Amino acid sequence: MAADARRWRILHVVQLYHPVPSGAARAFAEWGERLVADGHQVTVLTTDAYDLEWLWDGRRRSVPAGDAVWRGATVVRLPVRRAPAARWLYPVLRRGMTEVSRLPGSTAVLRRLACLTPWQPGLPAWLAAHADAFDLVHGTNITLDFALVPLQRFAQRARIPFLCTPFVHLGVPGDAGVVRYYTMRHQLALLRQSARVLVMTGLERAALVARGIAPDRLRQVGVGVDPHEGRAGDGARFRAEQRITGPLILYVGALARDKGAHDVLAALAHLHAAGHADARLVLIGAPWPGFAAALDALPAAVRAAVLVLPYASDAVKYDAYAAADVFTLPSRTDSFGIVYLEAWCAGLPVVGARAGGVPDVITDGTDGILVPFGDPPALAGALARLLRDPALARRLGATGRARVLAQHTWDQVYRRVQAVYAEVLEG
Repeated sequence: MAADARRWRILHVVQLYHPVPSGAARAFAEWGERLVADGHQVTVLTTDAYDLEWLWDGRRRSVPAGDAVWRGATVVRLPVRRAPAARWLYPVLRRGMTEVSRLPGSTAVLRRLACLTPWQPGLPAWLAAHADAFDLVHGTNITLDFALVPLQRFAQRARIPFLCTPFVHLGVPGDAGVVRYYTMRHQLALLRQSARVLVMTGLERAALVARGIAPDRLRQVGVGVDPHEGRAGDGARFRAEQRITGPLILYVGALARDKGAHDVLAALAHLHAAGHADARLVLIGAPWPGFAAALDALPAAVRAAVLVLPYASDAVKYDAYAAADVFTLPSRTDSFGIVYLEAWCAGLPVVGARAGGVPDVITDGTDGILVPFGDPPALAGALARLLRDPALARRLGATGRARVLAQHTWDQVYRRVQAVYAEVLEG
């Protein structure tokens, strides 16, 4: 940072943060570290959740509350509380809110419902004690609005800019089943009142413009990777440790139906039936409800070809990238998908779904293959094509890696985010 530049005091509001392996946590950690290196002050306000489900289910994993310093930023972790029976109430509440959102004039009611469960009881006092401590507030995850609603009020009262990175999940084109949870009236109102909205893709930008967000408020920044990490893995070690000799398909992400995990299992069964009985599938991610049943429903021989590593370390993950022949995450709930970039850094071809922001990330036939969401035969066909044609797989992977180096390193993404901050604070 230039010697005469002003030192910014930034508050990042990230509902799940280090050591949680989420895309939003990773992005804000990378941006925050670079802001600190440029001489700015960064505070991260987060929750005590490790698993996302902790926000409505006290049986899941959490992180001790308290303050710490990580990568140069001050991390303030305030505990969440839930209404009684929140494990059942939360999904009913959120579904009900999407129905209430159909009603004109429901914004104020929706704001109250958003903070019903979970909530952070220590938040009001913390904000009151820091009324003059920040120049800018930047929040994320529009569907976890219990944290954003009070933070935007705080920014308005403190007369400082509020920015939002919503990570809108668009779902399957023409199907509102997913996107309605990210575009309720109060959520859109929050975005309209934000100084800037940082989006991942052109598809997300277009969806918000269509819902009344002013184009001049929107800035497309995307996410990134450290390209050196993609070359850090030892594929031979992974194959030896896991006793894998044949073709290897890799999936990294929550083991959930919406992420396409169930479709990948079904696609493996199709592959085995079509003559690729030597193909192995490795899934790295936390199992969600229903995944174990989907795995158990596979024929015994197919099930034996599946290796699940629920909480693998980064070292194991990078070894798996280096060992794999093809990567797939056929999700409908990704606004971008850092894992595609990680796979490209390892030179892998990727297979995704025509859903969410992914069609703006993967160029079909150029750096990967796109298939319809929820179509295991089509997914199996794409995987088989890449396994049968190593030259095609290498070409797609190399094109993807070149794209990452040109557009999607963390340093490049940070410069785009930094420009938005400068525009708001100094423009």
